[in-house]
Amino acid sequence: MRKLLGLQYLRGLAAVAVVLFHAASRAGANFHAGEAGVDLFFLLSGFLMVAISGPKTRPLPFLADRARRIIPVYWIATSVMLAASMAGLFPKVRLETGHVIASYLFIPWTSPSNGNVWPLLVPGWTLNFEMAFYLLFAVLLPLGGQVRQIAALAVILAGVVMLRPVVDPDNAMASFYTDPILLEFAGGCWLGILWKRPGNWPRWLGWGTAMLALTMIGWVAFSAASIHRAIGFGIPAALLLASILAIERRNPIGEWRLPLLLGDASYSIYIWHTLAISVTMRISSRLDFPTAASVTLGIIGGIAAGLIGYWFIERPILRWFHERRYVQGVPVPAGP
Repeated sequence: MRKLLGLQYLRGLAAVAVVLFHAASRAGANFHAGEAGVDLFFLLSGFLMVAISGPKTRPLPFLADRARRIIPVYWIATSVMLAASMAGLFPKVRLETGHVIASYLFIPWTSPSNGNVWPLLVPGWTLNFEMAFYLLFAVLLPLGGQVRQIAALAVILAGVVMLRPVVDPDNAMASFYTDPILLEFAGGCWLGILWKRPGNWPRWLGWGTAMLALTMIGWVAFSAASIHRAIGFGIPAALLLASILAIERRNPIGEWRLPLLLGDASYSIYIWHTLAISVTMRISSRLDFPTAASVTLGIIGGIAAGLIGYWFIERPILRWFHERRYVQGVPVPAGP
């Protein structure tokens, strides 16, 4: 009986990559590769939902479990963002009732501040996808066998993505839920199906292919940014996840304290980091820090805020809910 530590390390990597991306962009630099952290999160979500579910999983308990895992921390962070905006701490943020309500309810809505389909707390745009995926996954649970369920899920997601050319681009919800990035959830689910089957994975999957995947992400970020992220980032991220799973299958990955902590705190890091980066960038601007120093301060602030949120908000909430997930006696990390 063991925890899949490799998945935790990937979650930590994904969260830190997103922090790097946002800290760099806010400082006027470019670390486009960090965006791939989101694609890796989506693949992990697909894998984990298959891993933690089975023939006895029922839709309503499944959704209730997901709600307990996702909603409290996100609503607290959104409320902090709302209060700070009302207090004038974020003068560029425009508040509109419909947008605020949609932000709490995970409904895609065009932001009055920038015209993007983003909630009040910007990282929440990914949670809009996550919650839709959880709902679809739960609806399909009664189909029985997981192969049948995931096949149906993949067909539905492919079908809605194929509608993208004919939907009104000004319709926030239609354009949002036809994004090809949805296919990454299906990719993660299929990896989950393969993981549950007995037998060894291909020998060519391992540390070498993991490094190749990271190299591919870097190449796409800096040399082929026009490729849609579902292809340019999604395929290498899937290869990275498959490589780590293959390594876990052959020889369990050892425990490293700092990467494990970052993995455990990855959700809180993801949720809280933009608020912290906004604060650090104000400090950097007032002190006239050079770009490198501003990015460094943003990274430190974003990760620190996430760790604080994990220790004092997320972990106590999870403890209160007594959240634990097991697959055949093996604890599997839950979360986005």
